[in-house]
Amino acid sequence: MDTPATTSRRLNLSVQYACNTDGVPSRPQFRAWARAALNADGMRGGQITLRLVDAEEGQSLNRDYRGKDYATNVLSFPYEIEPVVIGDLAICHPVVAREAAEQGKTLEAHYAHLVVHGVLHLQGYDHETGEADAARMEDKEREILASLGFADPYNTGKA
Repeated sequence: MDTPATTSRRLNLSVQYACNTDGVPSRPQFRAWARAALNADGMRGGQITLRLVDAEEGQSLNRDYRGKDYATNVLSFPYEIEPVVIGDLAICHPVVAREAAEQGKTLEAHYAHLVVHGVLHLQGYDHETGEADAARMEDKEREILASLGFADPYNTGKA
């Protein structure tokens, strides 16, 4: 039987495919990246839905929830942080694929970064509230991604 401590450390990850998913990482990869981000500040559990969307849905969500009329790479919708993280992530596959190519990254590395980035947002991290908060979030992303074997996502090698 599960105790409250073991229940709070579980990750219930639902992955929804609402677009062409050619080249998209596997569900186990998404799970590993989300778990790494949840565990970054201690053992946490989560109930997260990750939805892969096309550009039209990505633009609609960004416009409706952020007032920005373009498709963005990842949107985070946090609902609860304690005792477990509960939230949704919408990742726009065409934007992720385009950015990975532009930045000279593998699609897998860019997806890993965006899943970690989104899960950190679900936990209350925010890079839009000031330079110190942005630096704190980026440092945490670098730490988590390095632990997963990925290079610094902010060092694209481009001037």
